[in-house]
Amino acid sequence: MGMNLRKAYRLTEEQNAELQEKVAELGMTESEFIRLLITQRPKDYPEIRAMLNSLINEVNRIGVNINEIVHNNNSILYSDTDKSRLMAYMQRLNEMVSKAVVDIGDN
Repeated sequence: MGMNLRKAYRLTEEQNAELQEKVAELGMTESEFIRLLITQRPKDYPEIRAMLNSLINEVNRIGVNINEIVHNNNSILYSDTDKSRLMAYMQRLNEMVSKAVVDIGDN
């Protein structure tokens, strides 16, 4: 769907200054910011996108470590320290996901 509608609106000087400040803070254009306000999708916010990317990277790193532990288990090299590491990784993963849910909201 193409964007073919134009809208004009009026602002006070104070409102314009606030708009310019928020647009600069988020690194968006005025149009992008207005569309963001209309849609209110969490993934549209740059800080939420960055947090989700960080979470994905951390999950990937934890997954690699878990795969190593599982490999050791399948090779009968599994030790109590592996079990402790696995529990720590799973706890960290749960904490990060819980934090993301709180920060983003349960949408």
